Order: sequence, then C-alpha cells, then structure tokens
Amino acid sequence: MIQSKEDFNKEIKAHTGVLFYFATTSCSVGEALEPKVRALLKENFPKLMFRFIDMNQAPELSAAHQVFVEPTILLYIEGKEYLRKSRHIGLSELDMAISRIYDLAFK
Repeated sequence: MIQSKEDFNKEIKAHTGVLFYFATTSCSVGEALEPKVRALLKENFPKLMFRFIDMNQAPELSAAHQVFVEPTILLYIEGKEYLRKSRHIGLSELDMAISRIYDLAFK
C-alpha cells in the first residue's frame, strides 16, 4: 500500500507508466469507478501499473500532490505527471486521454 512520498516515488522509478487512483473506501463514486478504471487499463493499456491510494491513510501524500477531491487520477510516464482527472471522470474521455499519451510512450 502506498502511504508515503517515498512509496510513491519508488513506484514512479520502478515502472515506466503508473496510474495513481486517489480515493477513499467510503466514497461511493470512487468505489464504483475503481474496477472500471482497472478493467480499462487491463484491456487497453496493459503496460500501465494501477496503484490505489487511500486518501484517509495517506493525507500528507494527497496534499503533497494537491489531491483534495475524490476520486482523482494521476498518470505518470517516465517520472512525469501527464494526466490529472478529478471527481467526474468519464471512462471514454479517460480512455482517449490515456491513449494519446500511451501511444507516444509505449509504441
């Protein structure tokens, strides 16, 4: 489980692409969207890692990355943030946004 800046940075260094999903287990929107985002990555973007960050367990990490609403998605490629989506996240919009970045990074 990712709970610190050190954990976060290790994930970024260990993988070319990481999608961080910030939410809490008490957020019904975040809970409903999480399996859909996981499935989207598995089906369309298999080279991206999915990492869940519980904002209640890692409030300092959330604040350090200016994540104050849930759910929030941050996509990092080669250590750099390329995508940030919060609250009302449409899967088709997310798919298109990731696709542009993914194609450049992995193909």
